[in-house]
Amino acid sequence: MNRHNFRNVISFEVVRTLTKRRFWISTLIVPLMIGLVVALLVLSNSSTKQAVDAQKTAKFTFVYTDKSGYVDPVIVGTLGGSLAADPTRALADVKAGRLDAYFAYPANPLSQPTQVYAADKGIFNNAKYSTVATQILVASARARIGDPKLASFAQGRVHVVSTTYKQGAESGSPRGLIPPLLFLVIFYVVIVLLGNQMLTSTLEEKENRVTEMILTTINPTTLIAGKVVSLFIIGAVQVLVFAAPMVIVFIFFRSALNLPNLDLSALQFNPGQLTIGALLLLGGFTLFTGTLVAVGAAMPTAKEAGQLFGVLMTLIFVPFWIVSLVVSDPNALIVTIFTYFPYSAPVTAMLRNGFGSLSVAAAAIVIVELFVLGAFALRVAARLFRYGSIEYTRKVSIRTAFARPKHG
Repeated sequence: MNRHNFRNVISFEVVRTLTKRRFWISTLIVPLMIGLVVALLVLSNSSTKQAVDAQKTAKFTFVYTDKSGYVDPVIVGTLGGSLAADPTRALADVKAGRLDAYFAYPANPLSQPTQVYAADKGIFNNAKYSTVATQILVASARARIGDPKLASFAQGRVHVVSTTYKQGAESGSPRGLIPPLLFLVIFYVVIVLLGNQMLTSTLEEKENRVTEMILTTINPTTLIAGKVVSLFIIGAVQVLVFAAPMVIVFIFFRSALNLPNLDLSALQFNPGQLTIGALLLLGGFTLFTGTLVAVGAAMPTAKEAGQLFGVLMTLIFVPFWIVSLVVSDPNALIVTIFTYFPYSAPVTAMLRNGFGSLSVAAAAIVIVELFVLGAFALRVAARLFRYGSIEYTRKVSIRTAFARPKHG
């Protein structure tokens, strides 16, 4: 492989792509939409917080009746309410607008509903009535129990942390799941964003009728390899562009959006899992890139190539149909099939790697399979591109391409 031509191909493909307006439009549309949504959420949360704060300080008049005997009159009094002398009169006062609300507590609040009759103040403001009615009953129960801790226990407010171990090391924790599963996220982002470009990376030359001229100066293998490396560089640029707004939102708008605090020091980084995840990502990228480039080289137009593109894109989402089995029964037959079938292997294996159910031996088999088949796909793509240069109107047959003697 001519290194000079290889570098020229990479430089040309990267510069050509990064200087296209449509590339930046398609790349920036999602981050811009994220920014717009975040801005709207910040404004919405701000107005909602103001409304909630105003509602907390708002007072309304109410009376109640209590057949259960659980409601504490002292608690009701602190909220500005009182016991109703006549339920019928209380309801009539609410209907006439002389009273804001009337709460009717049943004999058994657990099995019977508490009736709330109130003046209509709008959908948002009407929620305060049921909230106050519930708070009165909960506070009365806490007062009867007497111990705030016991009251919290009775409501199920108990924080439990589970820690499991596998082969002497902590496992099964979300802190250990996140790092290896990030490779799966990157794989999806790159393939979804660059899939169409992988497909058309050779079609553009064919449709412009310049492949014969290109092949007089550059070996097809060098050209295809250069295109693949350039696609990887472009994919890295897109991942960074996508990640930037998320990092900015988390750093500057976390409190405004009520996002949980992410303590990176709490994450568990398993070197073995991270190495396997990285190799699965590279192997899967190589296989899908080689396949899509080969499809593009074999087809005369992007329209015809798009049919196979849809099938390949479907295959990378198929493993999510069995994600529950991947988690609960990773040794199930269908999970095993998806683990070793080339075009579902990257996603299934990365899922299993993240959940800790992919053995080192199985990982090694899948990684070798992906790289070997990816290299074969690239070789096929190079052959198809060579012989596709003279087939502008019909598909190139793989059998025909490999049956012909090599030239140049």
